[in-house]
Amino acid sequence: MKIMPNRMDRGFQMHQLDFENKALEVLRSGWYVLGKEVSKFEEEFAVYTGSKYCVGVANGLDALWMAFRILNIGKGDEVIVQGNTYIASVMGITMNGATPIFVEPDVYYNIDTSKIEEKITDKTKAILVVHLYGQASNMKGIMEIANKYNLKVVEDCAQSHGACFEGKMTGTFGDIGCFSFYPSKNLGAFGDAGAIVTNNPQIAEEFKVFRNYGSEKRYYNKVVGTNSRLDELQAGLLRVRLTHLDELTNERQKLCERYLERLNNPFIELPIIRESASTVWHQFVIKCKYRQELITYLEEKEIGTIIHYPIPPHLSEAYSYLGLQKGNLPITEAYAETVLSIPLYNGMTEEEQDFVIETINSFEV
Repeated sequence: MKIMPNRMDRGFQMHQLDFENKALEVLRSGWYVLGKEVSKFEEEFAVYTGSKYCVGVANGLDALWMAFRILNIGKGDEVIVQGNTYIASVMGITMNGATPIFVEPDVYYNIDTSKIEEKITDKTKAILVVHLYGQASNMKGIMEIANKYNLKVVEDCAQSHGACFEGKMTGTFGDIGCFSFYPSKNLGAFGDAGAIVTNNPQIAEEFKVFRNYGSEKRYYNKVVGTNSRLDELQAGLLRVRLTHLDELTNERQKLCERYLERLNNPFIELPIIRESASTVWHQFVIKCKYRQELITYLEEKEIGTIIHYPIPPHLSEAYSYLGLQKGNLPITEAYAETVLSIPLYNGMTEEEQDFVIETINSFEV
């Protein structure tokens, strides 16, 4: 039995007719950019998240760098962010000329709120919160710090569609919530796609102008903007998937409950869920001191895995100019050396999951 770490085709097959009908509807409409599908998706996703406004953009990275641009955060400014995130989070900061200031993660893989204040200087302008692997961060603690020091808060919700802290959805605590709808996401499109949510009407309006060449009215450009528009086809397909998102999330939660109940190996450390937080299980991430041996063993059994993420941003070649070395973020680095995402996807069968569980439980060193 060959098991991939992810199977996006299964998610398509679950609602295939709905997706195909919507695709044909959009293709036959003759309108493919910034039309009714985008407008309706923006309305529906705002309602889903509990936000006042949603603006569709081309992808999650665009949502991030545009967020900091619109908040006027740039050269000479510092933004606090956790060390163990995907590098795109950090790029959202540095593409504007600002400097990322890394903070270690907690045991839930999200930013350790107890270590934020010591990193704040007179140059600190914002906190970028990343809700990693699908679990909501400690937003109560983060917002208390942000309010105390008058800092902006941007939330990277690329992996947390629908996750909540104290019943409130991620993306709705700070100034701007940034979402990716890359195909592997919990709310995945069939290509690149992204969006922001906000309760600030001025921010929403600035995003709408900025994403469309800085134009509020065609050929009348208010600012030097960019081309970052969620297209009609992806918006339409996202509208279809959004109607099924709760059931898809419930399925992932049930799969992960089975993992938590049945995985039992002394060499494996299972993920834990923060009190007052919920997780939508974008990934099921275990830790293993003998990770390479485990990967090799699983490959021999034809079970695929992924490391999210093997190289922390501060040790990447791209950010060598920051001057950080191995040892600067020991917890982040320890996670990078031990985390492993095991197979998890909508449409995963009980037989497939049982095979993964039995195989991992039989792993020995």
